[in-house]
Amino acid sequence: MSRFELIHGDCVESMREMPGASIDSIVTDPPYGLGFMGKKWDVGTPAVDVFAECLRVLKPGGHLLAFGGTRTYHRLVCAIEDAGFEIRDTIAWVYGSGFPKSRNVGNEAPEYEGWGTALKPAMEPICVARKPLEGTVAANVLAHGTGAINVDGCRVGCAPRPLIKSDRHLEHTTYSPGLGGSKAVGETNEGRWPANLIHDGSEEVLAAFPTAPGQQGALTGDEESARRVNYYGEMDRRHAVVPRIDSTTSAARFFYCAKAGRKDRNEGCEALDERPLHWSSGDKNPGSFQAEGTKKAARNNHPTVKPTDLMRYLCRLVTPPGGVVLDPFAGSGSTGKAAVLEGFRFIGIELDPRYCMIARARIVGIQGQPDLFSWSGT
Repeated sequence: MSRFELIHGDCVESMREMPGASIDSIVTDPPYGLGFMGKKWDVGTPAVDVFAECLRVLKPGGHLLAFGGTRTYHRLVCAIEDAGFEIRDTIAWVYGSGFPKSRNVGNEAPEYEGWGTALKPAMEPICVARKPLEGTVAANVLAHGTGAINVDGCRVGCAPRPLIKSDRHLEHTTYSPGLGGSKAVGETNEGRWPANLIHDGSEEVLAAFPTAPGQQGALTGDEESARRVNYYGEMDRRHAVVPRIDSTTSAARFFYCAKAGRKDRNEGCEALDERPLHWSSGDKNPGSFQAEGTKKAARNNHPTVKPTDLMRYLCRLVTPPGGVVLDPFAGSGSTGKAAVLEGFRFIGIELDPRYCMIARARIVGIQGQPDLFSWSGT
């Protein structure tokens, strides 16, 4: 196949034309089922048959990462699980630029001034699912290259810090276990283990974390500590531990990624015409691009453009080197752009011809190599 393939058509019908066990990972941002744009495709979350085809085309052990809306996430996850996937985790993408889409009840009932109808959105969940393995993880990885996640390739960078040895965990771990004896045996530049939380680096999000050099201070083991008696007997004093120290003062030591800005959104679309921006709140977005005098149009007017850095991180997390990434809901091509930048091959399926055009421009634009691009569908 070509390095990139974009299919204009229905995702279930298109996946039925693909051979089984031919895809290494699926990273997608499907409709949330909120019905905000009055479109048929956004009436509900994808049904089981969509994810049944996803399961079929994935290699054993292949991962599926799917964004969801906080109000409808349960339906998305149930459909994924009912299709035969194992639900492995949920990643939370936390951001500070959300705006509450709330009605002021006091406008119609003055005695309830100060009451509203919605919380401020500050998080999007990402379902982490996996096709069942064939045998053990090791056997599956050796046979298919799938089944594990790329921990070292997605570590969160940090300044030099103590290398910890624990008597209760594997020797030379790069974290403080918190229980059992532990001591520093050197120093490491190795980044922190990827977590199931991603943040946008906004002041609002960082302020939610403690301003401290670490979550655990130093203990020698000699501190006074009253013993407590419970069902299991006396609780002894705490063991000695080495503090976790970063060069920063924030404990928000997770992967950072801001929301998509204009440059990221429109890159590669210079030849396309501008159209009014669409948003998850309808025809207005209370967040980005809403400052007075800001142009409310873009060449890429897709309502839910995800940042390239975030999609690169997610593709890298679950795709083996040289693997094929599939996005059944390609939209404006955020997953495709990210996959190509990471050196993966990409297949995207999109029902809307306008978004197909935008996706093609964005993916081809980053490399300037249209000859490597394949188009199919109507």
